[in-house]
Parts: sequence; structure tokens; C-alpha cells
Amino acid sequence: QVQLVESGGGLVEAGGSLRLSCEASLRTDRPSSIAWFRQTVGETRDFVAAITRNSNTYYADSVKGRFTISRENARNTVYLQMNSLKPEDTAFYYCAEFVEHCSDIGCRDRRLYNYWGQGTQVSVSS
Repeated sequence: QVQLVESGGGLVEAGGSLRLSCEASLRTDRPSSIAWFRQTVGETRDFVAAITRNSNTYYADSVKGRFTISRENARNTVYLQMNSLKPEDTAFYYCAEFVEHCSDIGCRDRRLYNYWGQGTQVSVSS
């Protein structure tokens, strides 16, 4: 059973930065596709960014140019560097894993993912 553990959330002022981490407990021979989604109360869980098995990256339009997803295979960890944060970025952030490769459209669909973490709260004050 794969476990994903997110960390790095917190409270930051608008314009500030945070780096989220997603560590997978199970090491595999090949890296999987990892994505970040976010959700606010009463809303759907929306795609933020993804990095595929081949290290292709995809971003939601709302975060493009501000957020960067990357991976460190030796640590089985994926990062989400969030810069120029805005109050509308406030949400619970979840990482999710799909054990195969995904393409642009597929990576954005939360139904694709096999495993989910418990999430970490990001709050951005104005």
C-alpha cells in the first residue's frame, strides 16, 4: 500500500512563497506520475500541477509561471514550489499518484489517480 505524505503548508502573506513536499512511502523501479490538486470547502478538487513518469510537467492556467513542480527520485519526493502566492491560492493541497505515465489531459483528471495523501493547508493572507 502506497502512502503519500504532504508537508510544507502554512500561512503566508500575499506575494510570499511556500514549498510543498509529497513523499511516497513505497519505492518503485520506475517513478510514477504525481500531481497536486487543491480544494476549498464546498468546492471541487481542482488540478494544480503534475509531473509524469517521463518528467513532463503540466500546470493549471491559474498557477502557470508562479508554481513549479519537480521531483527528487532518490528521496521518492515531489515538490511544489509556489511563488507570488495570492489569497485565491488558499486551499487544502493534496498530492496524488498514478503508477503509470499520463498525458496532458489525463494528468488533469483526478479520477486517474490511484493514491492520495491526507493534504496540507495553505493559507495566503491579503
